[in-house]
Amino acid sequence: MAGTSTLLREQRMAEKVLANAKFPDEWPFTESDLTRADESPDTVFYETPRLCYHIDDAAVAALTEYYGETLNDGDDVLDICSSWVSHFPKEWKGGNVVGLGMNEFELNKNERLSSYDAKDLNVDPTFPYDDDSFDKVTCVVSVDYLTKPKEIFAEIGRVLRPGGMALLSISNRCFPTKAWNLWLRTNDLEHVFIAGSFFHYAGMFEPPSCADISPNPGRSDPMYVIKGIKKA
Repeated sequence: MAGTSTLLREQRMAEKVLANAKFPDEWPFTESDLTRADESPDTVFYETPRLCYHIDDAAVAALTEYYGETLNDGDDVLDICSSWVSHFPKEWKGGNVVGLGMNEFELNKNERLSSYDAKDLNVDPTFPYDDDSFDKVTCVVSVDYLTKPKEIFAEIGRVLRPGGMALLSISNRCFPTKAWNLWLRTNDLEHVFIAGSFFHYAGMFEPPSCADISPNPGRSDPMYVIKGIKKA
């Protein structure tokens, strides 16, 4: 029971991490922080389709429920690091829903997308979309694979409409050879702080916040959503 109590405390603490967070004045992350054990081309690693979930069923259900409470019918949504599934609710009626991911076969299987683009953002972090194109940007358990987060979050801010929202979900699973070194050296609460800091350093967002939507602490994957709202 002691272990469960500790986990419950940590879950509650996750939502406090970004409350009045004090970020360093300057971008604190080094090249070494954002390098990986496997620096071979990501196009090779992701060439084989993976038609599976990367979080457990309970965490998937929690994320889908959260989206149901957050996405509005008609929203234009960009799903970055997208794949064969985006975890959007079945009843949600999106507007222009675009997937930006690595594997074209996976993207083609995603029935929720209006269109998609296959691109390696670690080679070129720019998005092939106009300014102020989307109401929401989503990213599911993938920020730890993006080696140019400063540029990526600037792009997220660029393509969002004023007042638009970015929803960045994170958990505790990863491909360790492709996650950056700093992610592997830090814990869940530190991951929340790091992800929140990316919104801060982009300079285009209101102070970020965290929602802890972990469904069964200690018994299923944790799930945190870090939210950034573009300044109006």
